[in-house]
Amino acid sequence: MFVVPARLAPAVRSATVRDGGARRRADTMARLREALGWDEGRYAAAERAVLDAVAARDGSTAAQLVADVPAVRKRIVVFPGKPWETRQRVGSQVIGVLAAEGRIRRTRPAGSWTSAQFRWTPAHPLPDVPAAEARATLARHYLAAFGPVTVADLKWWTGWTLTDTRKAVAATGAQAVELDEGTGHVLPGDLGETAPDESGAALLPGLDPTPMGWRHRDWYLDPGHTAALFDRNGNIGPTPWWNGRIVGGWAQHADGHINHRFLTDPGKAARAALAEEADRLSAFLSDSRVTPCYRTPLERRLAGAAGAAGRE
Repeated sequence: MFVVPARLAPAVRSATVRDGGARRRADTMARLREALGWDEGRYAAAERAVLDAVAARDGSTAAQLVADVPAVRKRIVVFPGKPWETRQRVGSQVIGVLAAEGRIRRTRPAGSWTSAQFRWTPAHPLPDVPAAEARATLARHYLAAFGPVTVADLKWWTGWTLTDTRKAVAATGAQAVELDEGTGHVLPGDLGETAPDESGAALLPGLDPTPMGWRHRDWYLDPGHTAALFDRNGNIGPTPWWNGRIVGGWAQHADGHINHRFLTDPGKAARAALAEEADRLSAFLSDSRVTPCYRTPLERRLAGAAGAAGRE
């Protein structure tokens, strides 16, 4: 999930999720037709009931909505035959469509800040932005944050077609630069030389936008470490960084302390600085326990290890 300013939300929706909502609706209706024999009328009635239930409460969890709307309590098999096959309530499917279409939105979680049980509330309609304009706006913000980037980077990050990606880059007025990965692009004001980034030590969480921002990662990640740090769907786990490069992985143990392991030796100064960061993060989290939604091989090992600060 990328968190964006409210003023950018209309462009993000028009550039990325509007068509996604239509596809999700079609996929969900086909799934319910096959599993339960629902037609469009039955689905529309269930959807109205869920919307009414959302409006009736000041924030409803999915469990509360299922309890309020009997029509969506049944469970169906989702992605049958796939490694990620699951059984889900119909309510989860309907909620997913309404959220993708921008008709409801998540609000505060039920319980602590680490809870995965979100409340749902009616969403305020967002202004409609022409798709091409929205893609250009989003590309400009992306280039400002992540540039220089390749077209492949932006295409991967947004999920756009190659044609739409190229048009969006062109609309920003970006200028071409040569990168190890091929032709890159930067905004005109970003062509000047910059001083080396003495960024030091950092422990970034899973799905942090920094490692998720580029398709080409060799300049900050050894390709041989990818299998340990990413899940099978391309989601990155928690990573320690030293001077702009990923040097390993980390995880919070059940007793609260932070385990980290280096996949390459970053040197004495880095080891000391990252150990200090691990202690600081342990103190900050205190009694909170955080388990990533998308677990990676190294994170799982470190979460269960008694202690780890060595090198694999």
